[in-house]
Amino acid sequence: MHTAFSITTRGQGLYEFTREVAAWVDQTGVTDGVLTLFVRHTSCSLLIQENADPDVQVDLKAFFQRLVPPTTDPSMSYLIHTYEGPDDMPAHIKASVLPVSLSIPLVDGRLALGTWQGLYLFEHRDRPHQRQVVAKVLAG
Repeated sequence: MHTAFSITTRGQGLYEFTREVAAWVDQTGVTDGVLTLFVRHTSCSLLIQENADPDVQVDLKAFFQRLVPPTTDPSMSYLIHTYEGPDDMPAHIKASVLPVSLSIPLVDGRLALGTWQGLYLFEHRDRPHQRQVVAKVLAG
């Protein structure tokens, strides 16, 4: 069984979609197996991250902004792929070091996430985008 989730972003940041995925998994009727998520883009990532304190998302965004600043920053002047703007290549770099797919066990029909874990799309681009995350459940 498979589906795709469409996630609308408003610029850089983390967008939680745990509830949507959990609802779909419930509809599949699969009680034991594995869920694979895969993002179909090269400038965003998928994360399992804390969903209790929103400061975690603020800090992650700030950290990666400092780690890989836009090409307008003098420290990034060596980058040449700027076709879509100063956030273009930095977004690709972030997506290359962060996961673009996740595997989550299904136990007793539920995602086997920890108490404070949520599923996030991490948008690395400044502009809004419509992102697609493909989900596939394998019964086990």
